Amino acid sequence: MAQVEVLLPKMGESVAEATITKWLKAEGDTIESEESLVEIATDKVDSEVPAPEDGVIAKILVQEGDIVEVGKPIAIISTGGESFVASEVPTSEPAAAVAEKAPFQPLAIADASPISTTTGGGRFYSPLVRTIAAKEGIEMTELDAVSGSGHNGRVTKKDILYYVKNREKIGSSSLVPRVETSAAPNSTKQGVQAVMPSKSYGDNVEIIEMDRMRKLIADHMVNSKHTSPHVTSMVEVDVTNLVNWRNSVKDAFLKKEGEKLTFTPLFIEAITKAIKDFPLINVSLEGDKIIRKKDINVGMAAALPSGNLIVPVIKNADHFNLTGLAKKVNDMANRARAGKLTPDEIQGGTYTMTNVGTFGNVMGTPIINQPQVAIMAVGAVRKKPAVIETPQGDSLGIRQMMFLSHSYDHRVVDGALGGSFVRRVADYLEQFDVTREI
Repeated sequence: MAQVEVLLPKMGESVAEATITKWLKAEGDTIESEESLVEIATDKVDSEVPAPEDGVIAKILVQEGDIVEVGKPIAIISTGGESFVASEVPTSEPAAAVAEKAPFQPLAIADASPISTTTGGGRFYSPLVRTIAAKEGIEMTELDAVSGSGHNGRVTKKDILYYVKNREKIGSSSLVPRVETSAAPNSTKQGVQAVMPSKSYGDNVEIIEMDRMRKLIADHMVNSKHTSPHVTSMVEVDVTNLVNWRNSVKDAFLKKEGEKLTFTPLFIEAITKAIKDFPLINVSLEGDKIIRKKDINVGMAAALPSGNLIVPVIKNADHFNLTGLAKKVNDMANRARAGKLTPDEIQGGTYTMTNVGTFGNVMGTPIINQPQVAIMAVGAVRKKPAVIETPQGDSLGIRQMMFLSHSYDHRVVDGALGGSFVRRVADYLEQFDVTREI
């Protein structure tokens, strides 16, 4: 007979906390090992936490909407039917202890005045946010004016750190008291702003609240444009040989492997080859240090039925042959649309590809997926008249043509590298071996 703590599991190297979105079991319910207990959401993906043991839910320690750090207990399961002893579970943790375990430099708050958990209006502040506010001398009235991008407008670690960094520019005198509403405030603008009273838009409009994922995408895109000076180089590619080969083998491939052969694994294969030729594309930037990544982890942007975007990552993409890439691409695309990806499968990317041709677009100017330094958009393949160069002379013909658009961070990738890289990808596609066997 024992009581087992259910801990918020580690969900990837960069995920430090998660929001409890929905409890699937209540106190007193029985549960089996590996049965889903609770739904959680991170800034990467939504997922479920399974029960580690068979038993009875003795105590739920956190509520829906709470933000919990990785490794912290969220529930207790009684595996022997004994009654739950409330005194055995700590109900709170000192702010100093939370700061000590925070995923950034610990904060000493011995001389800081405490910040209460909630305001008079019921606004909740996590221990981590309260610790940072106390350390920086942010009074409750000032904290109340900070707009939050978290669940129900909650101030997150990202919000408070941004405010601290830009506090002088923002100026406390320019802030007005936050207006409490039942709906979460708009968080599409990165940074901290005062929430103004509701605006009247008239009767002939429809007000659509952003869902959580759209807010995260908006913040991620704005952050990328603020972080990286984007430059885009484009090349037109003759992919006639590749298209003809794929059309000739796709039925046999489906019969042999039980998988569709799309263009995506062919594009990813060419990109991984070019990354090996130009390894300084496969980097990130931290301060004045360029971090060169030896693993080639290619993200493939995928549109969801909701209209949102997610980027599953094929780890060590250069280790797969074409069949392996095709199976991996199909599996991740299918599970992305079904919402079945794990947090670890959408992080750790070192380079990203997005297929704008899926929507009939011929080219685009994609936004870099931070902290990467480059991203490629592949456009629609179209039949076009083109000049065909041969040793016997030039002629006109109908060719399968497409554009590659390569956006890169001009802080670390100059035009010579960015342009040469996309040209090399084009070369690999144009020089595709039509005698290749599947």
